[in-house]
Amino acid sequence: MRPNEQLELLADLPPRTSSPETGQLLKWIGNKHRFAREIASYFPKDFKAYREPFLGSGAVLGAVAPERGIGSDSFAPLIEIWKTLRKDPEQLKKHYAERWQAVECGDKVPEYERIKASYNARPNGPDLLFLSRACYGGVVRFRKADGYMSTPCGIHDPISPAAFARRVDEWHERTLGTIFQLQGYEESMEAASKGDLIYCDPPYTFTQSILYGAQSFNLADLFRAIYQCKKRGAYVALSIDGTKRSGEMVCNVPLPKGLFEREIMIHCGRSMLKRFQMNGKTLESEVVHDRLLLTY
Repeated sequence: MRPNEQLELLADLPPRTSSPETGQLLKWIGNKHRFAREIASYFPKDFKAYREPFLGSGAVLGAVAPERGIGSDSFAPLIEIWKTLRKDPEQLKKHYAERWQAVECGDKVPEYERIKASYNARPNGPDLLFLSRACYGGVVRFRKADGYMSTPCGIHDPISPAAFARRVDEWHERTLGTIFQLQGYEESMEAASKGDLIYCDPPYTFTQSILYGAQSFNLADLFRAIYQCKKRGAYVALSIDGTKRSGEMVCNVPLPKGLFEREIMIHCGRSMLKRFQMNGKTLESEVVHDRLLLTY
């Protein structure tokens, strides 16, 4: 498919208006759901296409609800979920309801472990969908050597199929203008042209070393891709490590001189990853801020 050919498929879609989203579709570490609208408030008011090359939970995508968008990720089971949302939302509801029913009618932990074993035997979207909502703290973590999903069952009850179905309907509406692609961030960003807006939310170097893809992620390569996008006239916004422990620790991520025009601190609340590591204890000192870096 030619660069931007997928966007031509969206050219005839009518303008839409969407109400504010009420809940996240997926639980995902680093999820920006609570402050997605704050992040989006710093985006240009006018842009051509919206691109999110580290899609994850798509929280910022949902806040923007673009008329022309590309959501992409290199993680195949994740993109399988998003493609099903767009093409067959009723099937997505069915996937969730079947697994929820198995857990609800059986022994919760053994049934969860059965679904996790099914995923680990053959990584797939339907299993990952339920695991993301049922695992402990929503921290979906994978073993570096072989991608084994290792997070135990959460102490909470996953939301009901009826509640999840409402979220599917809402997110289907919010992503009608978006095409989902299985591709690395480099390919997605190479397709960006003048006037496009790219929001990057990569794995964080200081906090996400146990999470999928973070081990081999190279921030210097991303900076080079951002430079090329800026050179072509695309707008780029990047969420990256900021501070932890009430601002006492500043994550020292060296930034290329002249690449970014503005830096904004986004208050993210308590660290969910730290809470997971400390067996559910809420640490009052573990306050996190992200840096939002803008090339414009």
